[in-house]
Amino acid sequence: MNDKEVVVDQDIDVYVYEAEADGDGLRIGVVQARFNEPICQGLRDSCLRQLLELGVAAQDVFVCTVPGALEIAVALQRLAESGEFDALIAIGAVIRGETYHFEVVSNESAAGVARVANLYSIPIANAILTCDTDEQALERVVEKGADAAFVAVEMANLLDSMSGLSESDDDDDDDDEEGGR
Repeated sequence: MNDKEVVVDQDIDVYVYEAEADGDGLRIGVVQARFNEPICQGLRDSCLRQLLELGVAAQDVFVCTVPGALEIAVALQRLAESGEFDALIAIGAVIRGETYHFEVVSNESAAGVARVANLYSIPIANAILTCDTDEQALERVVEKGADAAFVAVEMANLLDSMSGLSESDDDDDDDDEEGGR
C-alpha cells in the first residue's frame, strides 16, 4: 500500500446540509428513568423547556417513566414500534458506586438505546448521564437536557429531509429477482 498525499482545492463548492432545529409539527417521545430521580427530573424539565422553545407543541410530547436506565430501551422500543414519533429521547442517570454494576448499567443502557435507534431508524437523543458523583451529574443536568432536545429535533428534521434517499428504482428490484447484476 502506497501512501499518497491528497490535496484538496480550497475553492471546492460543496453543499453541506444541516437540518434546522425547528420542532414545529414534530412528535417527540421521552423515556425517563426514575432512579436518581432529582437528577432525572432536572434533565426532563430542561429537555421539555427546550423542546417547547424549539417549537414542539406540548401536546406533541409524550413522556413516560421507567424504574431505571436498563429499562429505558424497552420503552423506547415500544414507542419506536408505534410509528407515532419523529424522534425519541432517553433520560437517565447512572452514578458510579463501589461495584462493577456502574459499568454494566452504563454500557448496557447505551447499547440498548443504540440498538433501538438502528433497528427502527429513528433518532434517539441519549441523555443518560454516566457520572462519578451526584455533584457531577447535577452540574450537567440543564445543559444535557437541553442538548437532548436539540439533537432530537435536528435529527428528526435531517432524517425527514433524507427520506427520499431510501427509495429505490423499481427496475433495480426486477433485475435482482431475475438474477441480474
